[in-house]
Amino acid sequence: MPNVGLGLRREMLDEFCQTTPREIEFFEVAPENWMTLGGKFGRQFKQLTEQHPFFCHGLSLSIGSPEELDTQFVKNIKTFLDTHQIAIYSEHLSYCSGKGHMYDLMPIPFTDDAVMHVAKRIKQVEDILERPFILENVSFYAAPSAQMTEQEFVNAVLNEADCKLLLDVNNIYVNSINHQYDPQAFLAAMPTERIAYLHIAGHYQEDIDLMVDTHGADIIDPVWSLLQQCYQLHGVHPTLLERDFNIPATTELLKEINQIHSYQQQAQQALSARFA
Repeated sequence: MPNVGLGLRREMLDEFCQTTPREIEFFEVAPENWMTLGGKFGRQFKQLTEQHPFFCHGLSLSIGSPEELDTQFVKNIKTFLDTHQIAIYSEHLSYCSGKGHMYDLMPIPFTDDAVMHVAKRIKQVEDILERPFILENVSFYAAPSAQMTEQEFVNAVLNEADCKLLLDVNNIYVNSINHQYDPQAFLAAMPTERIAYLHIAGHYQEDIDLMVDTHGADIIDPVWSLLQQCYQLHGVHPTLLERDFNIPATTELLKEINQIHSYQQQAQQALSARFA
């Protein structure tokens, strides 16, 4: 299993089709942004999927929507995954659509009914995709009609759906500031055995008590610290650097990618020393 990856953007295609730095061990893409591409972009994407491991992270499945699941959309995703032999598919614990598909991630009410609703839909998706469903904890800015905490809700959905977790470390930090909880406690409460892989990213500080999850800035020290704690608590899992805009040169991205490598190596050495 590759250990450190990067979210692939179209503007990176020319460079990475020529040469991909060895430090980038896998790529992640949103299937919605790639599955209708043909021409030059389509050829370049196919070249990279033939040469490197890929994960898929969806944007608009809308797993929590009150509308019926768009099964044709899920079938289109399956075709894309099959075509490029991609086994890993994750999505956000949120919803973004009524009729149609949008990219705005809206909070699901933290209720028992929502737990059952989301879990049922996850099983539908798994049946169509013929792959495990991996669910990401999301950043959110309001908690309408909440009957439980975010931590309780995430764990309840994971247990009811019996699915894996994409643990976004930056989202934990952002939510901990916006909703005033202990990020270390939230991190420790996540089920180790369900973690499939990790996300880490930068964000924007709107105010002293308001962080916005943007994926458009460098990672800050408290988020790096949380990643280190994650490795110590849950072991080393594949970790993806998300950078969606304000994208610097690859040499700059590699600084953060190599930071992830370094923390993973430190965690593995500490684990080895503990059992030596």
